Amino acid sequence: MSEGPERLLALARAGDAAAREALIRRYAPFAMRVASGVTGGYVEMGRDDEASVALVAFNEAIDSYDPSRGASFLGFVQAVVRRRLIDHYRKNRSRQREVSLSGLSDLESGDGLWADTAAGGVPSLQAAHLTAAEGAHRERETASERREEVLRYREMLSVFGISLSELVRICPRHEDARRHAVEAARALVSRPELVDSLHRRGELPLKELERLVGVSRKTLERQRKYIIALVLILTEDLPHLEAYLR
Repeated sequence: MSEGPERLLALARAGDAAAREALIRRYAPFAMRVASGVTGGYVEMGRDDEASVALVAFNEAIDSYDPSRGASFLGFVQAVVRRRLIDHYRKNRSRQREVSLSGLSDLESGDGLWADTAAGGVPSLQAAHLTAAEGAHRERETASERREEVLRYREMLSVFGISLSELVRICPRHEDARRHAVEAARALVSRPELVDSLHRRGELPLKELERLVGVSRKTLERQRKYIIALVLILTEDLPHLEAYLR
C-alpha cells in the first residue's frame, strides 16, 4: 500500500485490516524506539516481552487517537506505549512480590530475603540491594516519563508556532503577570467551547477571554503564546508539567 500515514490511519480506524497491518508494520520501529527509551535498553521484536506490549499499545492507539485534541498521532502513540509498559512492569512486580510472600517459611532457616537476626528481623543485604534497585528503576521511569512528556509538549506547541526556547524567553518575569496569565488560562479551560475554538482556529479567543478575566486585550495579546502554552498543560495528558504549574 502506498497511502500516507494519515490515509492509512483513517482507513484503519474505519475497519480496514490491511491498512491497520500496514500502519503497524511501517511504524513498528518507532514503537520499538519508544519502548527502548522506557526500558533503558534495546528492545527487539520477537525476543522481548516489551516489544509485544509496545505493538499491542500501538494497535490500541490507532483506535483511541482523537485528532481534534491537537496532539500528533505519533506523539499520542508515545504516550500509550509508555503507559502500557509501565503497567506491564507494575504487574510483574506485583507477581514477584506474591512469589516472595509464598516463600515466607524460608525465614525459619535464614535463607530467605529477610535475615532472621538477633535484632528482630533486620533486612538482609540482598533486600537492601533490591530496594535500592527498585528505587533506581522508579527514578528511571520518572525521568523517562518526563522526557517523553516534554517531547509531546514540544510537538503540541509547534502546532501553534511556539518553540520551547521561545516559551522560556517570553515567560513573564513578574509574579503578578504570571499569576494573571495562569488565571486567564484556567478561565479559558473552564469553557470547552473556547478550547475548541483555540484548537480549531489556532488563535486565542481574545474577545471572549477579555470578558471572562477582566484583563485588557492588549495585555492578553502580549501574553498570547504563554497563555496558549498553559492551556495545553491544563488540557492535555501532561501530569509532570501540570504538577510543576501547580
